[in-house]
Formats: sequence, structure tokens, C-alpha cells
Amino acid sequence: MSESPTVSDLLLGVSEIDSYGIRFEDQVITWREHVQASFDRAALLDALLDNERPRHFGLLMENIPEFSLLLGAAAFSGTVLAGLNTTRRGPALARDVALADCQIIFTENSQAHLLDGVALGDVRVINVDSPEWAELLAPFANSPHKPCAVSPDDLMMLIFTSGTSGDPKAVRCTHFKIADPAIMLGDRFDLGPQDVIYMAMPMFHSNAIMAAWAIALHRKCAIGMRRKFSASGFLPDVRKFGITYSNYVGKPLSFIAATPEQPDDHDNTLKIMYGNEGAAPAVATFVRRFGARVIDGFGSTEGGVSIGAAPVPRAGTLGLLPDGVKILHPETGVPCPPAEFDADGRITNADEATGEMVNVTGPGAFAGYYKNPEADAERMRNGQYWTGDLAYADADGYVYFAGRSSGWLRVDGENIGAAPIERALTAYPGFAQVSVYAVPDSDVGDRVMASVIPVGDVTNFDPEAVAAYIDSRPELGPKQKPTLIRVCSEFPRTATFKVVTRTQSAERWNTSDPVWIRQRGEAHFQLLTPERALTLEKVPVVREGAAAQ
Repeated sequence: MSESPTVSDLLLGVSEIDSYGIRFEDQVITWREHVQASFDRAALLDALLDNERPRHFGLLMENIPEFSLLLGAAAFSGTVLAGLNTTRRGPALARDVALADCQIIFTENSQAHLLDGVALGDVRVINVDSPEWAELLAPFANSPHKPCAVSPDDLMMLIFTSGTSGDPKAVRCTHFKIADPAIMLGDRFDLGPQDVIYMAMPMFHSNAIMAAWAIALHRKCAIGMRRKFSASGFLPDVRKFGITYSNYVGKPLSFIAATPEQPDDHDNTLKIMYGNEGAAPAVATFVRRFGARVIDGFGSTEGGVSIGAAPVPRAGTLGLLPDGVKILHPETGVPCPPAEFDADGRITNADEATGEMVNVTGPGAFAGYYKNPEADAERMRNGQYWTGDLAYADADGYVYFAGRSSGWLRVDGENIGAAPIERALTAYPGFAQVSVYAVPDSDVGDRVMASVIPVGDVTNFDPEAVAAYIDSRPELGPKQKPTLIRVCSEFPRTATFKVVTRTQSAERWNTSDPVWIRQRGEAHFQLLTPERALTLEKVPVVREGAAAQ
């Protein structure tokens, strides 16, 4: 196999395995059967897709074997699969389909209703649970194993980044971008044919494809597949399938850790749990209860920068700043000085130390966005990859996450736009100016925080009236409602009068300004006390090797 294999190469590597493959519910598909079925579907795609247009198709499915078979078909046919987010609806879903240039959408019974009434133009919809699907496939049974010639740099998949608001960007995922991290992780964890990989994270996201599916191909592992993640179903599935490796992103680890504890929790086959955005208390509980090693990192679908576990973890940090990655001032491009802290561990030079994480050596694994040159230009500047993630680093090189410069917040595993929240709050008659930004959640991801300048002066803040107003705004979903409000007399600004949200995000609630807090379920805002502020601070994440401690 070449140094940079394609996904086709990885699939061909398991084509002779007859004894195991994918287990889904009570169904078993051996890897040999999988490869043949993917070649059959590749031949069908060649017949269905118009070569005069981009050879793209979409999948609107939960985790079912057909998703994996069509992934293989995309690899063998040199076509492009667009993973359609099953949480998108109506015009938003139609917009994603159009952006990805899908000629066909393959769906299944549980998701087909999402397309009812959606304006798709001439896009063909095929339900793989329908008789039509079997009829379409029949002429292509036992197709010869002749994969299309593809290179590692050829596009194979489009994965959308954002969730409930704003316009998602379609990340270009090449064969290399999918195969390379799988090879790195599979080799790092020394997985092999004796291992079973759990696939419960949605397959339209990069986490499932790169940190599970492609690893199984490279290391010739079996897969235990679940249609949709279930915290209560996790341990039964581990035992049923003999799972030894699983992956996660965000909240699922906390959900599993919150299930009722049982005396036989350690009675399982799981060895490694790998992912990102794991909350430290949940990681510690998971390790204690299930005895597996939890490895938590930092990265994104784009792949321009990733941060692994530090050999010696430090509280509240992402890890050590990698070689070739620097924290640069977002306007001047000058490296930011190390962060300084007071006796209580609070940063004292947030304005100078906070900048954007930048891969100064190039794009890393970033292959660009599809049909979005403006977004490409925002990421790649002067040959450097700008992440949009704000951070500061201490004198020893440990990185602290400070928010997202692009105006996105990640709340409960979903990306939320700051601008719509600002628009809703600005309409409140008691606010003269509003700034919305992300601050770290002590559990996982971000909290929505707002800085406001009241009409008149800072005393004109009515916590009950503000809470009632926020609840009255139908455009604000539960995850968009701010839980923290800082009442200011002025905002930090640039020379061109732009609000410097990176400073606000870095300072969080550590300020002399009044800060009000309202947790979910509370009727109104309450003044944040020093004692309560301590509960908001992030706890150090338990990193690699935790199970051995």
C-alpha cells in the first residue's frame, strides 16, 4: 500500500475477510460482502449520475449498513457523497442539497418524511427501503471489482459544519483527509482484527467517518453499528457486540456517565474511548465506572489544527501548543505574548494575550470549503490556516480556549450563530448595545454570554424583565438563550470602533462589571456571586493514561 492510500485502498484491504464485518441489530455483513455490495452500487451510480454535472449524491440516513455500502460505492466510483444532516429541515435542507450539487438523494423509511414538501428541483429521491431500490440494484449484482482510478487528493465526501442557525459550510473531504487520520489513530491505538469498533455517532459527521469507520478498514476491525446514539443502550451494545473501541464528540460521554451506576459496570470489553469536548467530571466518572482509557483531544472537521493530549495535563487547558501553530493577533498577525495570571488563576492580560490559533506552516489537512471562496479566503491567509478559534497560551505553552472569532458558539454539541441572538437582544428597549460571544461551559462546549450597555446607565438592568423578554422571543431556542449577562458602561473596541469580543470572551465573568446568571429552568437572572462563579470554571480534562491511574 502506498504512503498515502485512498479510501478505495482501505476497502480493498478487507475484501477477503469472510468471518466478520459490520453487525447491525441482528444483521451481519462480512467485509467481503460489503466490498462486493459497494462495487454493485458503484456500477449503479455510474449508470444513474449525469457525467456532464458534478457526480455528487446525498445521503439522508441514520446509521444503517446502507450508509456504509454507499460510502464504499463513492470511493470505488470516484463520486462524491454529501452527508445531509438529519436535524435540518425544509428550506435549510434544500439549501444544503443545492450547495452540494446533489443529483440524487438516497434516504430510508425513518428519514424520508423530512423531504416531504421540500423544494428539491430535479433532484431524484430514492428510498433504499423501497422495492424500487432492489429493482435498481438487480442488474448490477456481482459487478466486477474495478475501482475508478482516484488519487489521495480527489474529493470523496462533503461534510457540513454548522447546525441550527446560520449557513453551514460544506467541508471538502478528500480520500487523504479521510484515510490519513484513520491510519494515524488506528496505528496509535494498535487496533487489529481482534477489535470491534462502535459506530453510534452520526455518519454524516466527520467524527464517525474518520475516527471510527475508516479506522476499522485500515486496521481490519469489525464494526458494531447502532442506528442512533443511546446512553442507556451504550453498555448493552458494548457487551452484545464485544466493543473494544468507541468514539464520541461532546455530550454523549456525559450522558453515558449519568446513567444509573451498576455494580457490574466493569464487566465489559471496552478498552479505548476517543473523542473531543469531553467534560472532565464525565471523563473521570467514565474511567472509574467502565475501566476504559479515555483520550480527549481538540480539533475540527476542517482539520487545519489539532491538539493532542499533553504528557502532563494542566487544569483548564486544551494541551500543549503544537509545533507550527501559533497564537496571532487577528488584526496585526503578530504573535501574542504569554498569558499572565493573578493569584486566583485569572488572566490579567487578556487583551494582549488572546489571539487566533493559526497553523503558520500551511493548511494542514484543510482541503477547503465547497463552492465558498469567501470562507476559504477567511481560513487561508498568506499561506497560513486561521482556525477562527481564539485562545491564549501560558509561558509553558499550554493552550486555553477563549472562544470563536467567527461568531459561532458550540452549545450542547451544536454550532449556534451569535448574530441572530444579538439581533433579538438588541430589540429589547432597555439595551443600547449588545455583544454576544462564547465562554467555556464547565460541562462541555460553550455557554452563551452577552455583554450589554443599558439605556441610561448600568443600574438600568431589570433581571426579571430581561428574562421575561428573552422568553417571549420565539426566534430564540433553548440553546440560544444567554445564561450569563455582563452589564457594561462601554465595550472594548478597535481603532475602527469594532467590538473586540475576543477580550470579552477571554475575561468571561472575571470582571468588575456586574454579571448576572440564569441557569436553565430558573425564572430570572441573579447576580453572580464569587462562590457561584467558582462553579463555572472548567475542571481539568482527564487525558490519556487516566485509566491506569
